[in-house]
Amino acid sequence: MSDPVLLVLASLAEGDKHGYAMMQDIERFAEVRLGPGTLYGAITRLEQRGWIKPVNSKDDRRQPYRITGAGREYLSSQLKNLNRVVKAGLDRLKEA
Repeated sequence: MSDPVLLVLASLAEGDKHGYAMMQDIERFAEVRLGPGTLYGAITRLEQRGWIKPVNSKDDRRQPYRITGAGREYLSSQLKNLNRVVKAGLDRLKEA
């Protein structure tokens, strides 16, 4: 999976993070390296949709973000859909 929106939401589902921490986390769990433009483009879209929000930070240089309730609902829905596709694909491979 390489959809930046889902990767950012999955990263934030674990807790608040700033951009660089998200990039590291995503690379660790998904083995996908998001460039800064891709990451911050996804963050902008997620904020506009109300799925994440900035949170206050003690460090003025880095802006952490938090997933919202709506973001959790969207992520859950998308992961359930992906799970169905993965299950069907794996089942079909066994039959072939």
